[in-house]
Amino acid sequence: MNIEGNKVIINKSKAEVVSFLTKMENFEQLMPTDTKFEVLGEDIFLFGLKGMPEIKLKLKEHNTDKVVLGAASDKLPFTLTANLNEIADDKTETQLAFEGTFNAMMAMMVKGPITKFVGQLSEKLGEI
Repeated sequence: MNIEGNKVIINKSKAEVVSFLTKMENFEQLMPTDTKFEVLGEDIFLFGLKGMPEIKLKLKEHNTDKVVLGAASDKLPFTLTANLNEIADDKTETQLAFEGTFNAMMAMMVKGPITKFVGQLSEKLGEI
């Protein structure tokens, strides 16, 4: 299952966006208000959406063009990638992409909440 968020323009350099997205505590600013959030380590945090199980996300890789977070557990294998495109020294176009491997029943159950979640993260990312 692949879900792409809207492209948003962030009024920061690409390096600043990468720096923001590689600090796990910053994700609390991006989470919807009714989300449980807890930093578990330098490269991992836990979040829980209403009506969904709690999920641990771990920083998997990052470079100047993307930041990839992935599920810390193999039970729900997925990644959340922020693709970055510099459009000026102080403007970065960013698009979140969710990619997961789920059985048909699970995909049907999580598609709506995850689509909404990626949209909310994208919206808040544009405000940083």
